[in-house]
Amino acid sequence: MPKFLYQANYTTTGIQGLLQEGGTSRRQVFEEMGREQGGELEAFYYAFGGADLYMIYDLPDAVTAAALSLSITARGALSISTVQLITPEEIDEATRKTVTYRPPGA
Repeated sequence: MPKFLYQANYTTTGIQGLLQEGGTSRRQVFEEMGREQGGELEAFYYAFGGADLYMIYDLPDAVTAAALSLSITARGALSISTVQLITPEEIDEATRKTVTYRPPGA
């Protein structure tokens, strides 16, 4: 199952909700959301710096990953950046593919 990294930043409204509910209850919401879509929340961390929240999901496909991102962002409490993660084995497969490419001006 593909893995997706979600990097999120709380809006003022989102921070107010987090202060009311706490971190573990929010993790539970994201766990349930992943299960509902046929996936699983693998990692969930709050952080200082870059993003406020990092989540790694195992999800069925990119369409499901996009649906989660759109649904979360539409509520206005978080802004989300989503990255599809690639395993070393998938990189091995990619290095064995032949791709024809001509750089600009060549």
